[in-house]
Amino acid sequence: MSRFPAHLTGDGPHNPFPGVRVLERRLGRKIPDQLGSNEGLDMPHRALREHFGDAMAQHVYSYGDAEALGIRQRLTERHGIPLDAMLVDAGADSLIALALRATAEPGACVVGTAGTYPTFGYFARGQGCQLVEVPYDEGPGRLAPDLEALLRAAHDNTARLVYLANPDNPSGHLHDDDAILALRRDLPDDCWLLLDEAYHDFRDDADDEFGRRVLPGVIRLRTLSKAHGLAGLRVGYAIAEPDTLAVMMKVRIHYAVSTLTQAAAEVVLDAPDETRAHVAAVRERRARLAQHFKAMGADVLPSATNFIGLRLPDAELAAQVHRELLAQGKLIARPADPALGHVLRITAVENALVPGQLAILEDALKAGR
Repeated sequence: MSRFPAHLTGDGPHNPFPGVRVLERRLGRKIPDQLGSNEGLDMPHRALREHFGDAMAQHVYSYGDAEALGIRQRLTERHGIPLDAMLVDAGADSLIALALRATAEPGACVVGTAGTYPTFGYFARGQGCQLVEVPYDEGPGRLAPDLEALLRAAHDNTARLVYLANPDNPSGHLHDDDAILALRRDLPDDCWLLLDEAYHDFRDDADDEFGRRVLPGVIRLRTLSKAHGLAGLRVGYAIAEPDTLAVMMKVRIHYAVSTLTQAAAEVVLDAPDETRAHVAAVRERRARLAQHFKAMGADVLPSATNFIGLRLPDAELAAQVHRELLAQGKLIARPADPALGHVLRITAVENALVPGQLAILEDALKAGR
């Protein structure tokens, strides 16, 4: 059975400030007069109202709902995820840090893939964990996290947690559901699987039964930054067993998700047709981008995300293209890890398809460099 650090087992620590919304639910009635929360409830906010309007200003006075019930209710209605199996926090990045705090004390070994989403390694080192990274499985038409290598590293190092982005960033690779279940089954019983599903919404089967499953020993992470367009407001959610989420709540910042963010997320979740249309448009642009660069002979990696990955002949050329595009004010992504220095990542936005937008990259490909 997956383990928690000793200091988080048993009773407490307890959140000293659950907030007025949680307290209202516990009491079963509204609290109209907040006389002790020390918020700036009587701030007139004339400048704020003039700049953003009254509708925005009404959401800034009080701390947000620490349990983000409105967001969770909507996710349950839209996707069938059990209400008590979700925890909302300030984006997938915050959830990665939260999962590490809840499962891995300083000195514990955690395992990931060298070159995958680097925030995991950044937070793991900051937590004082021993970080073990394994290479990608790379071959013709394939750049994928190596599940067998992750398994070996977890067993060889008595790992407390294994991190896997699925779909992967920056390769775009998607491991199928059976592969994920096999990975969880074969990991040590007391090792956690942190499954980063930030790009889950771009899967063709995003709303199937597996997408809503609560998997023992697994913490699944989702975000509203990509398919829902709320990156600037910072909101995401974890899916895990209620007992796991209860421990994560012990080490969570009380009001990490603002009242304004929660209100905006609820509005967007109440407009699912807009999100579905956006996802469909992204998939269509992704296909056009991939076909455009394949026609030039580029090595385009399969992607189940909102971007495509291009594998250039060498890291030197990728660095040159990246540098020259940046000098023109055009930012594409190049992984910082040397192992993936030959990869460039392009988001499937309409702007990327404007003729001549990526001429430097296209000229490099046409020259066969």
